[in-house]
Amino acid sequence: MKIGRWVVLMAALAAASVAAFCARPGAGAAAGAEPVIAEDSKACIDCHTQRNLSGSALRDWRLSKHAEAGVGCVACHIPPADAPKEVSRSKSVCEDPAVRRSVSSKSCAKCHPGQVSQFQSGKHALAWVAMTAMPTTKDQPQPLIEGEKACGGCHRIGRDEGKCDSCHTRHRFTAAEARRPEACQTCHMGFDHPQWEMYSTSKHGSIYAVEKNQWDWEIPLKDWFAKPADASLKTPRAPVCATCHMPEGDHGVKTAWGFLAMRLPERDAAWMKDRATILQGLNILDQKGQPTERLKVVVAGKVARLSAEEWQMERDRMAKVCVQCHTPTFAQEQLALGDEIIRHCDRLMAQAVTIVQGLYKDGVLERSKEYPPHVDLLRFYEVKYPIEQKLYVMFLEHRQRAFQGAFHMNPDYQHWYGWAEMKRDLAEIRHEAETLRAEARAQKAAGQKPALKPVGAGKIRVRREQP
Repeated sequence: MKIGRWVVLMAALAAASVAAFCARPGAGAAAGAEPVIAEDSKACIDCHTQRNLSGSALRDWRLSKHAEAGVGCVACHIPPADAPKEVSRSKSVCEDPAVRRSVSSKSCAKCHPGQVSQFQSGKHALAWVAMTAMPTTKDQPQPLIEGEKACGGCHRIGRDEGKCDSCHTRHRFTAAEARRPEACQTCHMGFDHPQWEMYSTSKHGSIYAVEKNQWDWEIPLKDWFAKPADASLKTPRAPVCATCHMPEGDHGVKTAWGFLAMRLPERDAAWMKDRATILQGLNILDQKGQPTERLKVVVAGKVARLSAEEWQMERDRMAKVCVQCHTPTFAQEQLALGDEIIRHCDRLMAQAVTIVQGLYKDGVLERSKEYPPHVDLLRFYEVKYPIEQKLYVMFLEHRQRAFQGAFHMNPDYQHWYGWAEMKRDLAEIRHEAETLRAEARAQKAAGQKPALKPVGAGKIRVRREQP
């Protein structure tokens, strides 16, 4: 009798567990519930099934919340009337002429107006604009940009008024997936923005790596630290990308310093002088210190903070995130240390820009008709002389790593892959400038026209392996 009651009790508990699991948001389709197929989408599903087209899309959709809610193919793949022409006129091989492969964020906004509105106010929405505004983007092969095989592949998030599937991948479009830091790693890694490498080897990232499989990723971001004293292994105890950069799920995604770690003005006169030198190197200020047309690009792309109030607003928002786990004093101290790192990096960078700028000013470097007759860091690798290549790497790789490593709480990355490399860059630039000047003096004394080395000549530097 006791055994019988025990069996009944266990069966009841198992049934309750299954019911609880299936009642969780998003669990229905994953648990095998039949999707709700709208009549206007049935023809699409039947055609794709019969012809064995995009099988993984059908599978993923059947597991999605869209399928549970009856949001089918037509809702997304027939663009609304207000969709950008790049979507409404995009290519399609479907027999239905109204169908488009590309999907507009306008379609997403019909059900998610708040998230799309937040996205449109943030930096990701401007990613395509920022890329195409760079002076040498137009010179790159088509597959790299329009074909999205290089720069365009990540900057597509801002293409055609926004690509939500850059983070919420097709055709499941889950919020849980986008909350995990791996969702960010494809674009936020490598040369000039290795945030994934920095985060994943930081103490925050180490905690994530050890405990991530215990955490419940269906918990909305706003609830992660709502009750910090409550003990639960399912509640994340370390931040991920979205914790800090999308507080409470805000899709705006902004930071105080912006991509270039630039703000205007600086109260410290010496720092402001260095900042002005760097802005001249970016061709945002001309040689007389006056704004150029490129300032409009900086404003449009929101890659810098152009007022103390704008910077402080974003800093306060970040500090509010930090104090969910740390004391306000500790949080402010750590953020201020990151600011100081930028100041010291700018001192090194300004010296390097001044050295190379002087070579142009004194005629040691030949003035090219193809681009401004002075340093232009935003031309990236499309420059003529090896010393300019070193300057661009110092700015876009090593300066970025130095300050980003500090804010991502990774001391080793900040120092050896950022600060130490900047010091080496400056030493090499200084030495190479002295060599070029000596060669120019010797050639002038001999009545010869200076013969400058092309890009690629001279010493080849061995890049450090990434962690």
